[in-house]
Amino acid sequence: MSQGQDQFASNVYYDRTFDCDAAKILPGEYYFTHKDMMIVTVLGSCVSACIRDRVTGIGGMNHFMLPDSGDGDSPISASMRYGTYAMEILINDVLKAGARRENLEAKVFGGGNVLRGFIAINVGERNAQFVRDYLKAENIRVVAEDLNDIWPRKVYFFPRTGKVLVKKLKQLHNNTLVNREQDYASKLVAKPVGGAVDLF
Repeated sequence: MSQGQDQFASNVYYDRTFDCDAAKILPGEYYFTHKDMMIVTVLGSCVSACIRDRVTGIGGMNHFMLPDSGDGDSPISASMRYGTYAMEILINDVLKAGARRENLEAKVFGGGNVLRGFIAINVGERNAQFVRDYLKAENIRVVAEDLNDIWPRKVYFFPRTGKVLVKKLKQLHNNTLVNREQDYASKLVAKPVGGAVDLF
């Protein structure tokens, strides 16, 4: 999983539409910042959690999918460990940057059923349920969500203010999003998970 802040130099750009610096994240990546900037991603069946300290404005966003682990619904499946890692690394980095756990709030997005027929069960639904359950277990309040449905989404997150804009993509001009998620899902399935926390 790619790391936040300056390690994303190639994905940081100036956004003319919003007149601010922005970081674009792809599947398996995350980004956090204390700066007044925007984090943007495009979601299909993947989910993103936008986590921020509502007092300091330190925050970040991840973008992940639970791989189809094929081991049924075992409580601590390899699949869940991927999601747990994606959440833990973002939350830990935001805390290390100066956020306080008691001030954290979350907005969650994605989990669309856009890979219909790709995997037997609805991957998006499973991703959405995971992120809700995880945040509830961690006592992090979800203040907004836009999950499930059939549309891909473009999400713009402004950690400093907590503002999020979501654009439903009802017409895709090409297969980039679906191909990117299928490729990401294939890589997750191909890389078995070893320990309790795994880099991927």
